[in-house]
Amino acid sequence: MSDEIQSDPPEDSPRAAGGNTYQQEVQHSPATARVPEAIGMGVFSTGAIVMHGAHDVLIDFIQSLAPPKRVVARVVLPQTVLPLLVGALDDNLNKYAQNFGPPPRINTPQPTAPSAPGGSAGDPGAGSHQPPPPHPAPPPPPPITEVYEQLKLPDEMLGGVYANTVVISHSPAEFCFDFIASFYPRSVVTCRVYLATPHVSELHDSLKRSWEQHRHRIVQMRQAPPPPPQKPE
Repeated sequence: MSDEIQSDPPEDSPRAAGGNTYQQEVQHSPATARVPEAIGMGVFSTGAIVMHGAHDVLIDFIQSLAPPKRVVARVVLPQTVLPLLVGALDDNLNKYAQNFGPPPRINTPQPTAPSAPGGSAGDPGAGSHQPPPPHPAPPPPPPITEVYEQLKLPDEMLGGVYANTVVISHSPAEFCFDFIASFYPRSVVTCRVYLATPHVSELHDSLKRSWEQHRHRIVQMRQAPPPPPQKPE
């Protein structure tokens, strides 16, 4: 499938008025995206950190199999792409479940409940009818500054790579994310990341929370009363 280009009417084009600025609307198909040789091999990640601002979303893909923990890819997405990414992940996870069963998750060790007084593991006597104590709440996440103090982030990765399209594929063992910059004359894959299947659900949850927080902030901004007009000096 080739890229399609839709041009504005000539009378509205700056070039028609004698200028040197061109204005055209470009539509790309991700299927035609070029994969540079340096990007094609991709990087393997064991987790991700998702941060969002007013206009964009930053995803740092982490590799923590051996010290030091490091950022192996940094991707910057516009906020408009975030719900599309969440939807694409929903679709892929549903298809994965249909073909291979529910996707596995990382097991979080649960604290062992202490034995009730007067009872033991094999004693159905006193204390066996008492409900087990509730599990303690998980500790709050550490400050982001503390997290990045433990990470190696190369200087050449500080600015990250930009993408406004994401293509996701999966096998029974892993998911592949192709982050694409769709610009004329041809879309290009700017980053390719592989995640083991158990880590994908964690990424999906983080992206979904980020999108919900962004929507909540937009609602609050719309409901906030406008500032009072300033009196002329």
